Formats: sequence, C-alpha cells, structure tokens
Amino acid sequence: MPNNLEEAIAAAGSPVKLLWESQTPPAVVPRVVQEFSNWRDEQLAWRRTAVLFDQSHHMADLNIKGPDALKLIRDLAVNSVENFPVDMAKQFVAVNHDGYIIGDNILFHLEEDEYQAVGIPPSINWLHYHAVTGGYDVEIWRDDNSLVRKGDPVLYRYQVQGPGALDVIERATGAAPPKLRFFGMTRFTIGGKEVRALRHGMAGEPGFEMWGPWDDHEAVHSALLEAGKDFDLVEVGGRAYHTNALESGWLPRPLPAIYTDERLADYRRWLTANAYETISPLGGSFYSPDIEDYYVTPDELDYGRIVAFDHDFIGREALERRAAEGSGSTRRKVTLVWNGDDVEKAVGSMFHEGPGAKYFNLPMALYDTFHFDRVEADGRVVGLSTWTGYSANERAILSLAVVEPEFAEPGTEVEVVWGEDTPSSKLQVEDHVQVKIRATVQPAPLTEKARTTYRASVPA
Repeated sequence: MPNNLEEAIAAAGSPVKLLWESQTPPAVVPRVVQEFSNWRDEQLAWRRTAVLFDQSHHMADLNIKGPDALKLIRDLAVNSVENFPVDMAKQFVAVNHDGYIIGDNILFHLEEDEYQAVGIPPSINWLHYHAVTGGYDVEIWRDDNSLVRKGDPVLYRYQVQGPGALDVIERATGAAPPKLRFFGMTRFTIGGKEVRALRHGMAGEPGFEMWGPWDDHEAVHSALLEAGKDFDLVEVGGRAYHTNALESGWLPRPLPAIYTDERLADYRRWLTANAYETISPLGGSFYSPDIEDYYVTPDELDYGRIVAFDHDFIGREALERRAAEGSGSTRRKVTLVWNGDDVEKAVGSMFHEGPGAKYFNLPMALYDTFHFDRVEADGRVVGLSTWTGYSANERAILSLAVVEPEFAEPGTEVEVVWGEDTPSSKLQVEDHVQVKIRATVQPAPLTEKARTTYRASVPA
C-alpha cells in the first residue's frame, strides 16, 4: 500500500488516474446540520436579512509563532506582507515554482510574531511542510477539520453576514461595532466571553467572522441567536454554505499544482496516503491525461492584482516572466448563468427510460472535489467550468469558470458540457449521457456591490 502521495501516483500510473478513479466522496461541510430550515430560504437570507454560518468544522487551522514566522510567510506568499500589522488579516496565495496556484487561505496576524492560517488543506499543507522542513525558527500547532480530527475543534468560528449583520452584532455586544476596513480585526464581548473578530463579508454584504476557544462556543452561539431574533437572523446549514461562493465569485477548490515537478517530490513524499491532495476525486466533462492541463495561474483567478515583486518567493521568477509577456491571452474568471430551459430538460431526463443526464445534486451539483467541465463555443473548448450549484437568489444554476478573453464579455453565450465522456469508477458517478447546456457569461463576483465596494476594500 502507498505510504504517501508520491507512492500513490506511482501505484496508480499517473496523477490523473489516481484522482479520476478516487473512491473518496467529495469534500463537504462536516458535523454542521445540513439544513436548519431549508437551503433555499437560507440562501435568500444572506441577501435579505442576516445569517449565521458555523465555520468551525470544515477548515484547517495552522498557528505559526516565532521569530521567523513572517519570513516563512514572505517566502511563500505571492502578495506583499510589508504592510501587515497586528489585528489585520490578508489573503495568502501560494504558487509552485512555475507560477501555478497551489492554494489560498486567510492569514490572521494575531500577535507580534504569531499568525494563523485558516482554509482548506492545500495551502495549509504547503505552509506546514515548509515550517517543519525549511529551518525556520517557528513553533506550530494545527487543528484539522472535523472529518479528520478526533474530538472537538480547538477553536469555534462563526460568521454573521447580510444587510442586518451589523444590527445583530450591535445587539449582541451592546455597542455599535467599530468602523473597520475589510479584514481589520477587533475584540468583542459576547455572551460574557471575549471574542476576536474579523471584519468580513461575502457576496458583497457586510459581516464579522468571530472565533475563540471551543469551550466558549455554546455561550457565544446562544448569544448571537438571541441577538438575532429581532433581525430575522437565519442559521445556514452545510448544504447552503458552499453556494455562497457562487455569488461572491471566489473559486474555492483549484487543483493544487503539486503533482509533477521533481522539485516537489519531497513535498509529495511528505503528504500522506490519506492527504486531501492524495484522495480527493477529480471529475467533469473535461479530461486530459496530463495533470498540468488542470493547473491555473493567479491571473486566471483574478489574483494577479495582488501579486507583488517586492520580496522573493517561490514562483516569483515564473510570474515575472509571465507579467513581462503580458496577460492578453490569459483566461478570465467569470460567472456562468446556466440556461434554465436546458437545465430543466437535463434534470427531467431522470423521469424517462434509459440513461439520462448526470444527476444534479442541489444546491451544490458537484460530484467530486476537483471539478472541471468543458466550456465550448464555435465547436471548440474555450474554457473550464468549476464550482457549480443553484442560487435561489438568482433562480439559476451558476458556475465559476475561466474562459478565453474573447468569450469573457458579459452577455456572451457559451455551452457547458455536463457529465463525463471518460467514464470513471467514482462511486458517485452513475450511468449517464453527456448533455450540452447553454450558459451566459456574467462577471465574477456576480453582484455589483461585491465587485465594487467590497472588492475595492480588500487589502493586498
């Protein structure tokens, strides 16, 4: 049996074969109630009133403390850390030596030499590996998500967001929340407990993300629910949670670009046989035997605007060369709004004889962790569609995609190919036929507020 990712790739024959045939279910939000009311009303509430997200269970935390903590971060981050004071957070984005995305997370500056990275495993693993193998003078502790961890989390993490979010926070704390720029941090007292808080929001709506020791979670949770009663606060379950990214335009699961470079062989040997990168299923209508065809660049995910060449970091030379060549041919991140009539026909095929379209699981339609569907126009592939699900706010299936520049103009019509034409043995893939579904290109983020006020306030 393989002991690590490198051995698993060798046993499977290639990275694509390893992931394409993975028998692991797609990643979900563990331990959180799937629906508190129903996922449609939960989605509607983050645009209409206010919602409470429980983020305690699906992300990994990596705490980094010591004299070399910032040096470690600087050596790996594509964005600048020169203006990174205590009580501020940044988005941490990492690439491989060739400038392709490994992953991203939110990085909190807690104390003078202490930082905490919070996100899904690829970027957390990358930081963790370098912290323990790179000769840095740091101490770390790690808390994995509730699918991996035994017992309760180290920290609870809640987020209140929506048009009424600040009213809920004011009621819960007894004072108007401070006016902070996006990703600024403060402290509250809620339910008699000290709470650290991050000025945050998703889909353009205001909010705060709050955390503290797990022992305090019941007191804080109860106080937030009580404070929200007069403001129609709605708890969001695990089913609706992931669909928020569809509206906010953040692409949560790019395939980490770690599977081929010999310079990363030691890293692949460090990643275990049960690591996220080893067992997560890959699927969709796009199939290539070359894993590098699934890699994406910072420019393609709209991270090019935060890349800073004021420091040395892994991948800098590759990104500098790419910047010098210009980004005119770089694919653009967009939202695809799927044609309702075509979706209705595909979903309705399950009621007729013979194999129908690939099943649409709602609200998130994904049947894998790393998902790539072909986006076609003029009879050829012009992009890749990834994160896919239904939005009750938009009354449509949406997906986040990267497409060639000439097809990125809002209003452009393309086709998404749904279903696998290279059938896999994944347990969640039934006998089906591929269908083509028309889709209209729109901006990412989809809402104007998220694209303007919200994004303009994000620190690099």
